[in-house]
Amino acid sequence: MSGSTDPDEVWLVLTGRFSARLFFDTGIVDRLRGSLGDRLVVVLLCSDDRLAEWADRIGDRCIWRSELEASSIGPLERAVAGLDGWLDRRVGYYPLALRLNQQYGFFVERMRPGHPIPYLDVSQSGLLPRGQAAWRVAHRWTFGPWRHVPSGLRGLFRDRCRTLLLGTVQGQPVIPFMTAARRYRRSVVGYVASWDHTVGKGVISPHLDRYVVQNGQMQDDLERYHRIVPERVAVTGWPLTDVFARALPRSTYESFLRQRGLDPERPVILYSGNTPGNAPYEGALVARLLEWLRERQYGLIVRPHPIDGAWRDRFGDAIGQGAYLQEPSYADVNVLTMLLQHVDCVVSNAGTILLEAVVNDRPAVCVLFDEGAPPGERWAELNVVGRHYRELVEAGAFPLARSFDDLAAGVERALADPSELRPERGLIARRIVGEADGLAAERVADAMLSVVD
Repeated sequence: MSGSTDPDEVWLVLTGRFSARLFFDTGIVDRLRGSLGDRLVVVLLCSDDRLAEWADRIGDRCIWRSELEASSIGPLERAVAGLDGWLDRRVGYYPLALRLNQQYGFFVERMRPGHPIPYLDVSQSGLLPRGQAAWRVAHRWTFGPWRHVPSGLRGLFRDRCRTLLLGTVQGQPVIPFMTAARRYRRSVVGYVASWDHTVGKGVISPHLDRYVVQNGQMQDDLERYHRIVPERVAVTGWPLTDVFARALPRSTYESFLRQRGLDPERPVILYSGNTPGNAPYEGALVARLLEWLRERQYGLIVRPHPIDGAWRDRFGDAIGQGAYLQEPSYADVNVLTMLLQHVDCVVSNAGTILLEAVVNDRPAVCVLFDEGAPPGERWAELNVVGRHYRELVEAGAFPLARSFDDLAAGVERALADPSELRPERGLIARRIVGEADGLAAERVADAMLSVVD
């Protein structure tokens, strides 16, 4: 692909598997390509082996991260990049994210030095003084047009990109693209990646032309916490509901169970894992749950979190009679849809899977205890203190398990009367997800195309 003095490409930047699943599997990329043709270029900021599941859909019009890296940089750029990185660690993205959380009380109960999640790591506070004046200066610098942009990206962006579409607006990897867009005055549309990302998952630049969110609450959050006026926000619904709306037959589910040694005539429980950094004691819980289910001849499917690199060690006991351990994946949306449409109960600590279960009208149990943990540990409980998680938890759409006895009782309750909490599930699904008519992906694509000239 050759450069041009009159850039005409539309770049869609995807930072990893989470964005890839949303944009490829829901059909957003296909809709963008249908309108833009070869003008659309997908920019992929992780290695090709991490996106192997989508290899057949990425296409030739793409730019990989390695192509944005200059073969060599001079001493001046090396010095500028070093200074930019030094400032960013002390007054940049993660110090701002931490201070935003502290200011509004997002996740403060979970914060501690060295936390694996940067915006919960109080050692990330850097040199940023407290007070609104310091906040404004640091915020203006972090999202300003004259920060360092690597030369490999700078040249390509200047010569080829006319409009920038961001698969997520949060995180350090997208900041150089936003910086370049401001410097060269390119139009930008940003997708806010998930329903809880407006309240505690990082700062959001106020300089984009358009923001895409799934519900009205997120639109309100952008105005209240990130100073983004509602007129620049498009509310589209949640694209994954388009996928969930495709009914998959019970026979497919039963065949799936038989092939994995599970009896479709008996109840099957889906345990969905959190990350090791959020739920370090899940392995002990799954081992005890498996023992309890085997006594009742119930089946168990364990679905590790897609970024759980220690899943075999954590859940290895879930291999054998009456249980099936899935490999972590972001790319098996059809399998996830099938399970959420047919399993008898979903068990999880926290995460979008609880919302997905509610949207699919599956009975669920939310785990709020740490099996086998030393006294005083509260990992599971603190994972649901986020503002939007509290709203979901307090909706009464599923029972809360503060002990293993509570968990057992919740599962038995779900099996005895799957429809018991159906009205509560429907109410909170409509409130959080928004419009669920099978056209959300189309609305996302239309919102992004609205700024493409």
